[in-house]
Amino acid sequence: MSILIAAAIIAAGQTFTCTPVSVWDGDGPIKCSEGPKIRLAGIAAREIDGECRRGHPCPKASGPAARDHLVKLLGGSRGRTRNGHILVRSAPMRCFSMGSGKGGRTAAWCSLGRVDLSCKMVRDGYALRWARYDGGRVCR
Repeated sequence: MSILIAAAIIAAGQTFTCTPVSVWDGDGPIKCSEGPKIRLAGIAAREIDGECRRGHPCPKASGPAARDHLVKLLGGSRGRTRNGHILVRSAPMRCFSMGSGKGGRTAAWCSLGRVDLSCKMVRDGYALRWARYDGGRVCR
């Protein structure tokens, strides 16, 4: 069993490793065994209750559908925590920090192998691009 250390915001511009252990919704937070909580950069997914916050992009996919798709990309569900986070056992992701994602989270572009998770969530229809927070990054 890995021990989680206190979450910290990774400074913008830093590259780091995140080994996912749990997911809340389609754009995060993704909790890392190394400590940080990640919010996938440059995208918006519906909230888990199905709502879209005012001023946020609002994709058609439901919150649970987006969460479940991200969980699938990370290797599938291994159970749930008492507060509803989905437990995952994933290979380490390589992430690039955009700085604070608010709420104690690091906004980051993360890849699992050659798959950029933000871009994949948009391509697969579970999230929408959020230009305000994409830092000019282009998905390929």
